[in-house]
Amino acid sequence: MRMPAAFMIGWLLGLALLHQLPALPPSPGPALMLAGGAVLVLLLALLRVSRRAGRCVGMCVGRCVPALLGLGLLAGCLGGLGSGAWRAQARLQARLEPALEGREIAVQAEVLGLPQAVQGFGGAPGWRLVLGLSALPGQTLPPGAPRQVLALGYPAAGQSAWRACERWQLRLRLQRAAGLANPHGFDQALWMLEQDLEARAQIRPGPPQRLAEAPWHCLAHWREAWRERLQARLGAGSASGLLAALSLGDQAAIPGPDWQVYRDTGVAHLVAISGMHITMFAWGMAGLVTALWRRSEALCLACPAPRAGLWMGVLTAAAYAAFSGWGVPAQRTVWMLVGLAVLQHGAWRWPWPMSLLGAAWLVGLLDPWAISQAGFWLSFGAVALLMSQGRRPPASGARGRLVGLLREQGLVTLGLAPLTLILFQQLSLVGLLANLLAIPFVSFVLTPLALAGLAWPGLWTLGAWLASHGLALMSWMAAWPAAVWSVPVAPGWAQATALLGAALLVLPLPRSWRLAGLPMLLGLLWPVVAHPPPGRFELLAADVGQGTAVLVRTRAHVLLYDAGPRWGSGADAGQRVLLPLMRALGWTPLDTLMLSHQDLDHVGGAPVLLRQRPPPQLRSSLPPGHALLAGQAHVPCERGQAWDWDGVHFEVLHPGPPEVPRTRAAARPNHRSCVLRIIDADGHGALLTGDIEAPDEAALLARGQVLRSDVLLLPHHGSHTSSTAAFIAAVSPRLALAQAGYRNRFGHPHADVLARFAQAGIPVWQSAGCGAWTWPSGAAWPRCERDRDPRYWQERGLVAQPVPDEAGPAEALAEEP
Repeated sequence: MRMPAAFMIGWLLGLALLHQLPALPPSPGPALMLAGGAVLVLLLALLRVSRRAGRCVGMCVGRCVPALLGLGLLAGCLGGLGSGAWRAQARLQARLEPALEGREIAVQAEVLGLPQAVQGFGGAPGWRLVLGLSALPGQTLPPGAPRQVLALGYPAAGQSAWRACERWQLRLRLQRAAGLANPHGFDQALWMLEQDLEARAQIRPGPPQRLAEAPWHCLAHWREAWRERLQARLGAGSASGLLAALSLGDQAAIPGPDWQVYRDTGVAHLVAISGMHITMFAWGMAGLVTALWRRSEALCLACPAPRAGLWMGVLTAAAYAAFSGWGVPAQRTVWMLVGLAVLQHGAWRWPWPMSLLGAAWLVGLLDPWAISQAGFWLSFGAVALLMSQGRRPPASGARGRLVGLLREQGLVTLGLAPLTLILFQQLSLVGLLANLLAIPFVSFVLTPLALAGLAWPGLWTLGAWLASHGLALMSWMAAWPAAVWSVPVAPGWAQATALLGAALLVLPLPRSWRLAGLPMLLGLLWPVVAHPPPGRFELLAADVGQGTAVLVRTRAHVLLYDAGPRWGSGADAGQRVLLPLMRALGWTPLDTLMLSHQDLDHVGGAPVLLRQRPPPQLRSSLPPGHALLAGQAHVPCERGQAWDWDGVHFEVLHPGPPEVPRTRAAARPNHRSCVLRIIDADGHGALLTGDIEAPDEAALLARGQVLRSDVLLLPHHGSHTSSTAAFIAAVSPRLALAQAGYRNRFGHPHADVLARFAQAGIPVWQSAGCGAWTWPSGAAWPRCERDRDPRYWQERGLVAQPVPDEAGPAEALAEEP
């Protein structure tokens, strides 16, 4: 028993080590590791069956057993590392060749999975698709072309939408999956590697041709028909989205604001095809089959009823998971059920830690990237907490069952709280109560109604009515004071100590041991956040794609200069980048939000920030009556404004008093951009310039204002209309940054601008290749997020190369799935 446990633990440790590597081992390395692991396994097997080795173990247990366990651990580690590296190597080699990036190719594309509706700027309807690519008849794909891509397309007027399992002739523009790189942010490159997506693509305008309808046996086709029938009955909205998520696993059908409510109340794990739903489905089917099987003597003689029920439950759970899209969480649950069923089928009486370890090893064997997901740890952690309590006699009476339910829910909530804080930096304080209400409601009422509605559509109407009232209740709870508790990311030692402390608190141990776990939580619950010393500041330019968002922190204050872009309906930098970033770093609350001007790539994330983290003061050049000014304490940006925070001086250099523009070009919002200069106590400074252009730069120079700064945020993302030679000479920065999206359609930063900085000997960083850019005032060099902790799956050498022509109404919409 101990030897298999050592091997499986070693395997999982090998996978964990793999995901920390900055680069994969060279080509023969994975094969050699697998061979070494196999040799060690064979050696251990020979030692186990050898009588001579048995006598040795019997005579020197104290010395031989630890050595054998060490060999088992090493064998598993080599096997996990070699197997994971081999599979990762194969997927990385299938990625898009850089030479094909930006090229358009004609392909035959099959729509895989459910198409997801998206909206671009101005409400342009589009679709996000997973496409399987193959060559057109009589042609071949270019060498290095991907076989599976994440695509974004906008149907032309009169064109039918793309449907699941159909095959089309399309023209695609290919692009690497660069993703955004922010501290503790979502890693799109890792997500695409796990999903086996080799590139991103845009469906180019033109008359697409449908080559084949969806075949009748395609599961995704039936899922899409189910979704269309449900939406035809209920319309698109919160209720239909929730029922589609519960029955089909279509999480994208749930609107963004609803997701926020579910996260804040701690019930987000319920509003999709969760492991608990699949497990309950398996248990229910197993019980039903077992009861019916026992009615037939012939069937019982052929196969015992418990065994038949066991495997029928596993098979129906696998079918349910497949129909719901076969997502990674569903796969993880099915393989865990398969592993536990194999143990029960073989009458192997493994203790519960061994059974759970075996299931985790099987999941890691089939999906080496599963252990990098939060759901892996949360699901196995919840099962481990419940299993650790041992078998208890069933409670009698309604009161006893309620007490048992409260105890189990409280146990899971308390035990997983540190892990939840580590993974998400927030914890729902109303989660215990919300889950007590939501678990039976969603599991035993809404999910059965969502599934049964296919046969009796009237049940969908009832389910939608119940879902709307349930959402209203959750929204009310989410609005309670202190409903959500957020903490910054704690250091590694504090995280490990807190996990150990939580285990001591919930495991069936003596009371003194449990009490010892309480002080171990303090490092996680109240982490120490480093602040700049008095008189200094820290500047962090977030990676938001094509847009601007710069956080400035002094000893006790935080200013956000611009809020990044909006990518489409329900997708903006505030929700997806800035709020998680500020929460993880402890840079909250905001004291001032400064919006340089009204362009969407600068204010796109502001609505979410003003709604969820409203700052005491909003400074901007927004015109009167702008929607963002409603109900806000607003100070218009105007030259001469200045204030001091903790020994750091802030000064607004532009614009001047409002005046009637003489020409149409002069009326552009760019010319009203707020220009902010920040100077620390030692004279080190940064100049944040918004989207000012050459005439505005000339006006700053003509007024004789002091512009000298160590750091310059390139005006207008490095556009050719800005950064004149005279302006660069006046600022004379040591460092410069261009916040521009990877392969943006505007060509930012322009080659002529980069040449002017190079001629002046000023290095220019690009956020596309750097990620989040951090500079403590006075530092000789900035820090790039992509260089801070590199991983083997991350793209290297990215620059904001221009796209040959327009990229569609929402080019950046696919930045974050």
